[in-house]
Amino acid sequence: MNKLLLGLTAALLALAVSTAHADKDEGYYEVHVTNLTRGQTFTPIMVAVHKAGVKLFTLGQPASAELAALAEGGDTGPLSAVLSANTGVLEVITIPGLLGPGKTAVVRIRTSGRFDHVSTAAMLIPTNDAFFSLNDAAGPRDRELLTGESPAYDAGSEPNDELCASIPGPVCGGQGGSPQVDGEGYVHIHAGIHGIGSLPAADFDWRNPVAQITIQRVSQ
Repeated sequence: MNKLLLGLTAALLALAVSTAHADKDEGYYEVHVTNLTRGQTFTPIMVAVHKAGVKLFTLGQPASAELAALAEGGDTGPLSAVLSANTGVLEVITIPGLLGPGKTAVVRIRTSGRFDHVSTAAMLIPTNDAFFSLNDAAGPRDRELLTGESPAYDAGSEPNDELCASIPGPVCGGQGGSPQVDGEGYVHIHAGIHGIGSLPAADFDWRNPVAQITIQRVSQ
């Protein structure tokens, strides 16, 4: 009987330690995204928390169709759906609305155990297929504040004709998606606005970085 009680006590203690450890690992990341440009606006911003190794893209490689949808039209739905179906992803949230120059958006998103990496992405408008991204970045521990910056990336999925007919948003009001994949064909650092179409470079060009992302771990 004593052995049974001792065994039960040990099991309960182990469960208590395990639960306490899990509670310590669980929490939230508070993510701040600041638009550092003078003339570009960010579309709704997708934020994901996941395990290490979940990447939105690889430089020098073709963009996925889901990333292209975000970069060409600001649509976070397809990429969010793919990530949400991945067992290595804990949570995906889209910050709604447009984020103008000099403005900051804030969101809280869950983190737990090995789900301690963060990715973000949003389109820059008015552009053909420019986006910023934090891609598989290790999140902060304890109360550490992590700050990163993103250049503008080019999804390479649409030609940079700078024509309003192929650029969505309040400035241009054009079509967001390109029916054909006829851009450069791979993700790379964006070359900016050159004034070759509908967009004056003096108003809409930029110098990198275009976004600042700060992440802090909070308890609730």
